[in-house]
Amino acid sequence: MFTASSLMLPIIIGIIAIIVLLIVVKNIYIVQQSRAYVIERLGAFQAVWEVGLHFKIPFIERVAKKVSLKEQVMDYPPQPVITKDNVTMQIDTVLYYQITDPKLYTYGVESPMSAIENLTATTLRNIIGDLELDQTLTSRDTINTEMRAILDEATDPWGIKVNRVELKNILPPTDIQNSMEKQMKAERERRQNILQAEGTKQSAILVAEGEKEAAVLRADAEKQAAILRAEGEAQAILAVQKALADSLELLNQAAPNDQVIKLKALETMQKVADGKATKIIIPSELQGLAGMATGLVETVKKVD
Repeated sequence: MFTASSLMLPIIIGIIAIIVLLIVVKNIYIVQQSRAYVIERLGAFQAVWEVGLHFKIPFIERVAKKVSLKEQVMDYPPQPVITKDNVTMQIDTVLYYQITDPKLYTYGVESPMSAIENLTATTLRNIIGDLELDQTLTSRDTINTEMRAILDEATDPWGIKVNRVELKNILPPTDIQNSMEKQMKAERERRQNILQAEGTKQSAILVAEGEKEAAVLRADAEKQAAILRAEGEAQAILAVQKALADSLELLNQAAPNDQVIKLKALETMQKVADGKATKIIIPSELQGLAGMATGLVETVKKVD
């Protein structure tokens, strides 16, 4: 026969097995990528778990902190900052940081994020306090670089690396903003006038260059026309000379006598007389030929 105690024993064993199984399962950890777990054993630092499967000793070890190793962003609200020339401005800052040492991050400082925020505000006030308003507005990159160097050095013992610091907005007082807007408007108008003047200048230059090129083209065209006219006249003279040479050659081939040559001379004199000359000197040979021609004409009239 089964007693009550014998029936309770398996149940107790089963319950104990379930509890042990739950404890074992609960103490199995899988660390994901870009994360780290800080482990303490009996209250003292034991190890940093990185990516992979890990088992924690129950009741002896504990996960002190789970740390993200990704780059993180802190956007701080605007805070008043006084420049060297006593101008109060509102500046908000954006901080990009990354945890590089989980152990130092866990044990280095209490409330690391609050510590970084206070350190950022103090550093910003110190830097802006050494600059005047104009320098503050025009030296944003310099301020960012200087702040990053100071914060990175200060947070290194905390296991934190400051990658970038950006001044998001710089807001001067309202009266200074209005004055700056007027200056910017005047500057834009000045630049616009300069651009218009440059445009007018370039337009005048282009017009002058166009007129110059047109004049050069006209002169070249006139030159070419004069060359063509001269070539035409030269060709005409050559043609006349050639015709004259051909006629003389034919005349020589025909072996003309003196009378024919004299008649040709008379024809030439006739052409000369058709000009504007008021006096013509006739050679003696031509005068005799002219008299002979006159006598011949009179004889023919008598015969008629």
